[in-house]
Amino acid sequence: MKTLKIATRQSPLALWQAEHVKQQLQAAHQGLEVELVGMTTAGDRFLEAPLVQAGGKGLFIKELEQAIIQGEAHIAVHSMKDVTIDMPEGFVLPVIMQREDVHDVLISNHYNSISDIPEEGIVGTSSLRRQSQLRAFRPDIKIHDLRGNVGTRLSKLDADEYDAIILAAAGVIRLGMQDRIAQFIPINNILPAIGQGAIGIECLQEAEDVLELIAPLNDEDTQCCVETERAMSRCLYGGCQLPIAGQATMENDVVTLSGIVARVDGTEIIKSSLSGPRKDAQLIGHEVGERLLANGAEEILKAVLC
Repeated sequence: MKTLKIATRQSPLALWQAEHVKQQLQAAHQGLEVELVGMTTAGDRFLEAPLVQAGGKGLFIKELEQAIIQGEAHIAVHSMKDVTIDMPEGFVLPVIMQREDVHDVLISNHYNSISDIPEEGIVGTSSLRRQSQLRAFRPDIKIHDLRGNVGTRLSKLDADEYDAIILAAAGVIRLGMQDRIAQFIPINNILPAIGQGAIGIECLQEAEDVLELIAPLNDEDTQCCVETERAMSRCLYGGCQLPIAGQATMENDVVTLSGIVARVDGTEIIKSSLSGPRKDAQLIGHEVGERLLANGAEEILKAVLC
């Protein structure tokens, strides 16, 4: 293959990720040409409604998959937190690259931490995961929906529509906007999304030449951790826009997974965690999910799904 084509959204962060993959591929394969195929997805077009009402995060990847099916691209590059748990038939996620910082961050022009935000202060986020945990920590503040790319969200903050907004650290760092970060929010206050901070590469299962080209970009530890988180999420009905969170870490080939399911109003957070050997990663994810369900998460999730 002389030219590999990457399907990508056209937001600044998505283009950064695709360009990063391009650079890594060209470093691994001398002489390989890589072309970016920019696309606007349904998730980029429908910005007025909260994401859960618009159809969930799968809206960000369907057009990219269609481009691969139609032969317009060979691979698609995604933020793993945007990837649906069950892949469409014929597609695989063979590569998950080394993870960036997994934290959520607070960005504010006036306050240095969540604790500093005054009563009735307005915080912007469209994520049910963030909303539920934030309400548990600060039930006295107001949470307003906020969608759009990182630049759009920052412009609304700078227009004083919000006192603060919450974003994923990885995106802010990748766009070189670290100076806007007021606080890396502690994990015990807001646990990250499934797959947060990781970039995944999707392609057709039958495309053996493509699989061979992209294989060097895979980070085995990150892949194992993200797949553990996704195993938990699959057990919890696999919803990207449900109030669930999970983080897996790896140390000395031991995987530790922490997961939560929370009521959107913040009145209840169900937690579970488990450690075990790398070889049992999928089982660990499933077991944490089952424990959460058994401890009351099923009732919470069904209420959101209905």
